Amino acid sequence: MTEASVPTGPTPTGPTAAGVDRTPVRSATPLWLAITIAVVFGVFYAYDVWEAVGNLVGLNITANELGVAITGGGWALLVVGIAVPLLVFGTAFWLGRHRAPLAQVVLFLAGFALVQVLAADVSAFFELGGLDLS
Repeated sequence: MTEASVPTGPTPTGPTAAGVDRTPVRSATPLWLAITIAVVFGVFYAYDVWEAVGNLVGLNITANELGVAITGGGWALLVVGIAVPLLVFGTAFWLGRHRAPLAQVVLFLAGFALVQVLAADVSAFFELGGLDLS
């Protein structure tokens, strides 16, 4: 050890001397703001759930009027269409619970975009008559 590498001031004691990181601790979003963000985006996700329930009921009525039955795969797809917005919202809420407000908004927006893409896929699946695997 040279003289230049020897500390000249008092040596720190306590938790900082044990190697604890001195980076500033960033506080999480205040509870009222996190709830406000979740409620605003929850309205959009709830609309998607409502739309999926409408698809389930509407397609069931249409199939009965036409005298045909919805296959098991169709029922599964319609039920998944209801469950996906709920699961994505819950995941976005869980991942953003200790993050900054902007990160929460980005998580909810990314989840909402995913839900919209999946809803469009379900809609296209039923409009095109399903998949022809023959």
